Amino acid sequence: MGFTQAFKLALKSLAGSKLRAFLTMLGIIIGVGSVIILVSLMQGMTGEVTSMFEDMGTNMLTVNVTGRGSSRTVDVDDMYDLYEENTDVFLGMSPTVMVMGSVKTGTDSDSFSSTTVSGVSEQYAEINGLGLQSGRFLSFADLEARSKVAVVGSYVANMLGGNAVGQTIKVNGNALTIVGVIEQQDDSTEGSADDCIYLPYTTASKLTFGQISTYTFATWDSSLNAQGTTILDNALYTVFENGDFYTISDMQEMIDSMEEMTSMMTMVLVGIAGISLLVGGIGIMNIMLVSVTERTREIGIRKSLGAKKRDIMRQFVIEAGTTSALGGVIGIVFGAAVAVALGQAIGINAAPSVSAVGVSFGVSVFIGVFFGFMPANKAAKLNPIDALRYD
Repeated sequence: MGFTQAFKLALKSLAGSKLRAFLTMLGIIIGVGSVIILVSLMQGMTGEVTSMFEDMGTNMLTVNVTGRGSSRTVDVDDMYDLYEENTDVFLGMSPTVMVMGSVKTGTDSDSFSSTTVSGVSEQYAEINGLGLQSGRFLSFADLEARSKVAVVGSYVANMLGGNAVGQTIKVNGNALTIVGVIEQQDDSTEGSADDCIYLPYTTASKLTFGQISTYTFATWDSSLNAQGTTILDNALYTVFENGDFYTISDMQEMIDSMEEMTSMMTMVLVGIAGISLLVGGIGIMNIMLVSVTERTREIGIRKSLGAKKRDIMRQFVIEAGTTSALGGVIGIVFGAAVAVALGQAIGINAAPSVSAVGVSFGVSVFIGVFFGFMPANKAAKLNPIDALRYD
């Protein structure tokens, strides 16, 4: 008996008992569907988080100098000197000062409760790839004069009527003149990346009465991050002689660590979902054993007509493989539909990957063949005389 004929007989056998065939496939359907759903959702979440980090710049190195308990310190001039000595590695550098407090319009009629206010340098727009919708960004002259000027995001500009350049906004009661508006980066809603205000770091440090301790370095490419980290670490260790007084965060390294962690979580979840496949395989084996018992006389007749042991075994193995393969296909369709629906519900792209679909289908077929071997072997070993006499 050829493969095609055995496959047709397998389909005929499944069609003859549709409910039993479906119940046999159920474990495979649930297992494959679970794998597709979990892998798709995890990949979608990983993609979203990675995209958020990439928007912040994979070539970014953030230096935070605490210096607490140390008599030594570094200032802005020291960090600028370090940057200028290594312009072959660093594209730019910006001291960063976070300003906490109230943000209001110039007339105090409206307030912004979630707006982030940052003091930065004139290079900040370049190293972060920020474009301008109108006006200009901060200049070196603004930093030198500690000018009370600001550049706002599109959300803040929209709240001010759209044409924000020239208007006044108050930060902790200090009036700042808006000189530029950043191009829309996000969805221009409250709390988004467009809900922001940038002012000269010199002005910000004056408003907060604090020492500048955070610096953002941008390398020419993320492949230079490791070299840039080494340069910064060596320079700061020379000053403090202790790594506890500063931290250096590599954005690309954070992304790699996050992807590694989510990959491990995905494998664990897939392993748990794989238990359903194991249960489905056992179900197939049980039903095939019942099928062998029910078709004992058929096996005896085929053997008496010249069917060989390998023909009988091939028939039942193909039948088991066909059952699990159909279950796998149904599980893939079910899993893909649920994954896409859940992804849309939570706002991520959870489309199943080709690799996940291929692996799931391959595993489902393998499980069917593997667990179908024992029933097939039992059928192939039946004595034709005993089989013909079976009632």
